[in-house]
Amino acid sequence: MLTRIKYLLIGSPLATHHLENRRLNKIRALAALSPNALSSFAYANEEIFLGLVVAGAAGLSLSLPVGLVIGGLLTVVALSYLQTIHGYPSGGGSFVVAQENLGTVPGLIAGGALLIDYLLCAAVCVTAGVAALASAFPVLWPFKVELSVLLLAILMLANLRGLRETGTLMVIPVYLFLFFYLPMIAVGIVRSILEGPGSLAAAAPPPVQPLSTFVILRAFAMGCTALTGIEAISNGVPAFQRPEAKNASRTLLIMALLMAVLFVGSIGLIRYLAVVAGPQETITSALARRLLGSGPAYLLVQASTMAILAVAANTSFAGFPRVVSIMAKDGFLPRQLGKLGGRLVFTNGILLLGGIAGGVIVIFRGDTHALSPLFAVGALLAFTLSQAGMVVHWARERGRGWWFKAALNGLGAVATGTAVGIVFLTKFLEGAWIVALLIPVLMVLFLKVHSHYQTVAQVVALEGPSFLVSLPSRLPLNLPLHPRVVVPVSDVHSGTYDVVQFARSISSNVMAVHIEVEPGTGQRIVEQWERWWRDVPLVVVPSPYRSVAEPLLEFLDAVDALYSDGQLAVLVLPELVPDAWWKGALHSSTAWRIRVKALSRRQHPDVRRTIIRVPLHLEG
Repeated sequence: MLTRIKYLLIGSPLATHHLENRRLNKIRALAALSPNALSSFAYANEEIFLGLVVAGAAGLSLSLPVGLVIGGLLTVVALSYLQTIHGYPSGGGSFVVAQENLGTVPGLIAGGALLIDYLLCAAVCVTAGVAALASAFPVLWPFKVELSVLLLAILMLANLRGLRETGTLMVIPVYLFLFFYLPMIAVGIVRSILEGPGSLAAAAPPPVQPLSTFVILRAFAMGCTALTGIEAISNGVPAFQRPEAKNASRTLLIMALLMAVLFVGSIGLIRYLAVVAGPQETITSALARRLLGSGPAYLLVQASTMAILAVAANTSFAGFPRVVSIMAKDGFLPRQLGKLGGRLVFTNGILLLGGIAGGVIVIFRGDTHALSPLFAVGALLAFTLSQAGMVVHWARERGRGWWFKAALNGLGAVATGTAVGIVFLTKFLEGAWIVALLIPVLMVLFLKVHSHYQTVAQVVALEGPSFLVSLPSRLPLNLPLHPRVVVPVSDVHSGTYDVVQFARSISSNVMAVHIEVEPGTGQRIVEQWERWWRDVPLVVVPSPYRSVAEPLLEFLDAVDALYSDGQLAVLVLPELVPDAWWKGALHSSTAWRIRVKALSRRQHPDVRRTIIRVPLHLEG
């Protein structure tokens, strides 16, 4: 029953060989990876307005200069990430670049900052989308938390269905938004030419504090949220159709151009026409109302803005699982996060992001303004470390034109590093301190997990060919061919040795089976196996749907049918037993799932399969 519900919600499993066909063309990729970048102008404009309106007309008069500085920063960052795509076409973004070029600690800082960025992106985008909708329909303001969580859940389910389906789904809101908003900016430019500038002195509220350098820098810091999402394409290069780097580069350039037009165009019109938002209304809503009135055209623009802001969280669902999978494969996060799910997406990463982002929305009561200070620090810190890493990368490569590429990335690092300092200093008491605290905590977590996996690797290591010879032999090899014993093998290590030794101590009819979840890994297992147990047959069973339990049980049924002697093979299961409860979360529950499925599978009503668990105790 639960399986049917699961397939209804996210679809049936896909075979691994379909992975190539799940890649995105440029149209779908722009829709899937750019909603956050394209929609960031909305909450960036809102933050700049809120930062400057405290100084009245004098403050609001500086909105365009602040916007132009951010626009210049956007150009530098976009060109820098263009270099990252060509330097690292395998994806991974800030974490991979910083780790390979600056070292493990800077890499983990970048990884932690990037994960915080994606997490807050999901929360900010969804709440900003609800705010846009509530601006048009104020009756919805009391339900902003519930609506935000609902939208987040819908996006999570969409991403669990698969990358291609998500890209197709995102096409509608993203291109609908561009279809409505770009013409509105064109209408605004025409009206500005015909009607002339508005008067901020007449429209702006009275100042509550004098205009100061701190107010200007604070507005700049808050407006830097316009840069968020620009790194998503460089993180997701492998998701593109071939040639990946070329298609990703073109998509990034198109996205950056659209970002610049949307951000500079909207903030320019807001300043020139002296648009000021009223209570319970966003500044972009006020601009749309000023240009289009309150009729159907305004409602369509607001609806499309709400839609792209809501689906902008999809950038996080595309990037967060991919980054945690890379960190998991490097041993800095639980290994389960590095495995593809049934729909060829990183299911565990998607669920983790959805759960944490939903909790953040509830804790902050769906307040976009309260979340934004946290948002900018993580994004800009990841940008800075990534660009600094690229400078080292080009200096090492020293290929054609390396100095120009290094200079471009260096400029990006200096620009975003300066922005990080400004954001941190001006927004520290408003929430930036939380990010400053979270990143060291995450680093300790990453290093603790990595230390555990290293300890496990040492515990289970087979220390050369002398390992078997040095251990006392306890193998009665002249036992009768009964019972028939099957040993599942995920890898060859000392735990495997213990299990095989035990199996051979109870029978001379022992065979091993490796379920090949990732194509090509079976050959490595076979080569290692033949070094140790040439007399024990090893069968490699491909698993096109990346599951272990079902192919293993089907193999057992096939073996039983082959012998057809009325007996069921004894299943000897190796099982890791950590010395602390939290370490158990760092290892998969595959053995438990196999045991449950095997016990519930009754192919022969009168015969039960014997399952023997062989524990491998991990200490340290």
